[in-house]
Amino acid sequence: MALFTFERAAKMLPRVNAALRQAIDLRNQCQKAEQELTLFQQRIAMLGGSLVDSREILEIRARRDTSMAQLRQAIESIQEMGCLIKDLNTGLVDFPTLYRGQEVYLCWRLGEAEIGWWHGTEEGFAGRKPIDAEFLAQLSDE
Repeated sequence: MALFTFERAAKMLPRVNAALRQAIDLRNQCQKAEQELTLFQQRIAMLGGSLVDSREILEIRARRDTSMAQLRQAIESIQEMGCLIKDLNTGLVDFPTLYRGQEVYLCWRLGEAEIGWWHGTEEGFAGRKPIDAEFLAQLSDE
C-alpha cells in the first residue's frame, strides 16, 4: 500500500476530487437505471405479462451496465492512486500515512477545501482529529 506525505496527498486532492465526483455521478446513473428497470418490470406485471417493447428494457439495461463498468473504473482509478474510498455516499476518502511510526489516515470528505483531519486506522470518521503543527512535525517523510 502506498503511503502519502501530507504534501503529496494535498497535491493529489484535485485529481481525487474529480474522480470521486465522477464516481458519485456514475453511481447515481446506475441507481436511476435500476429504478427505471424496477418500474418497467412492475408495469409488465400489471399488464399481466402482455407483449411489451423489449427495446426499452434492453436500452435501460445497457445504460445501467455501461454506468456500472465506468463506475468500477472510476473507483479503481482512485484506489490506484493509493487512496481508500471509505464512503462513496458522503465522498469520504483516506490517504494512508505514517505518524510517529504508526500507520494513520489523512482524512478528507467531498466539499472540504483541503485535507484538514486525520485518524487512526481503527478509529474511522468519528475519531477525526484536526491536523495541526504538532501532527505535521511528527509525520514521516517516507
